[in-house]
Amino acid sequence: MGTIPAGHNKVEFLSPHRLTAACDGIPAMMKFSFPSLSAQEALHVAIFIEERNAEIYHHFAEMFASFQDSDSLEIAGVLWDMAAEERHHGTLLQERYTARYGLAACALTEANVIETIELPQLTDQEIFDSSTESATSQFRALKVALQAENQARDFYAELAKTAVDADLRALYVELSSFEAAHVEFLERRVANCMPRG
Repeated sequence: MGTIPAGHNKVEFLSPHRLTAACDGIPAMMKFSFPSLSAQEALHVAIFIEERNAEIYHHFAEMFASFQDSDSLEIAGVLWDMAAEERHHGTLLQERYTARYGLAACALTEANVIETIELPQLTDQEIFDSSTESATSQFRALKVALQAENQARDFYAELAKTAVDADLRALYVELSSFEAAHVEFLERRVANCMPRG
């Protein structure tokens, strides 16, 4: 579970019924717990999470590319690949949203959710540590993505276990499966760039 961002002293929780009724006019600062969302709202938020991550990976890639050394360019390449993967995932989720809900509008995005879900972070200094003999640059970059994807897969899987509503449970299973596919993709990439001894 994520923490309440700094500056948000009070979080207003709405029941699923009140939340659905409010979906089209949600104030930007209002925060909700992800499990309180309807299936439509949860899918809408999931789309925005993928779009946000694509932007994050793209910005990370640009930062590393600007260093111009070979290790940084290698890391940038992996991060650009991840940005493309996240955009593709977001497109697939958008298609599902349209198939299920047509053009029904929903103003809720990941910015309205309390939990931090699938957020790639460059907090591990190992990615900048070229002295790490056991890991290639690609491996270190892939670890950042793998950590985020594992967190998202586990988050959705746990929600699926406890969901009472059948539509929500099916959506959580689907989202967890999407993330599991991403984890498998990344694990294959990690295995391919591990040092051979």
